[in-house]
Amino acid sequence: MSDSVNQRPMPSTERVGSDSSSFVSALCSAPALAPEMMLYGQFVGSWDGTVVVHRPDGQRFESSCEVHFGWALAGRAVQDVWIVPSRSARAPGEGDRMYGTTLRIYDPHAGNWRIIWADPVRQSFTQMIGRASGADIVQDSRGPRGDLTQWCFTEIAADSFHWIARESTDEGRTWTLTGEFFLGRRKAGDGSRTVR
Repeated sequence: MSDSVNQRPMPSTERVGSDSSSFVSALCSAPALAPEMMLYGQFVGSWDGTVVVHRPDGQRFESSCEVHFGWALAGRAVQDVWIVPSRSARAPGEGDRMYGTTLRIYDPHAGNWRIIWADPVRQSFTQMIGRASGADIVQDSRGPRGDLTQWCFTEIAADSFHWIARESTDEGRTWTLTGEFFLGRRKAGDGSRTVR
């Protein structure tokens, strides 16, 4: 690559961020009609609650959180954003501890969901396979050492759900809980105080 390319000035942030409406219009879209899409489509909307991190030494860390689900890619996917702490509940000057997004795409040939999670705040990137498991939703992946990781949606109701992260070093015979989200659906008008 030539030096002239490496030294190209970055575009101004005013111009780059001045009109993202075309991007939002292309990304966000009406839902697809396929009933399989409702496994995650049932969560479309905004949610508020509490996240609890369970550390290996037994300590617990608790914070506010907010989660937003929407239809994406012409109804072929569900995308979400997970934010900790909640933008409306954080203290003055408090920064992001999590600000990530998940893209969930149904694979009709395999009958499951392909899931990609990215959080640039914590530099966390995960690919998972999701599926219904009774009344729950279970997502599986392997850690760098081959350990099994699951992220599960459980206790799912119209206006609430419980999300858990857990790890196993013995192929699922025993599990260590690493994190939980307790979420309730945001009521109309509750988002007006959410500011960045």
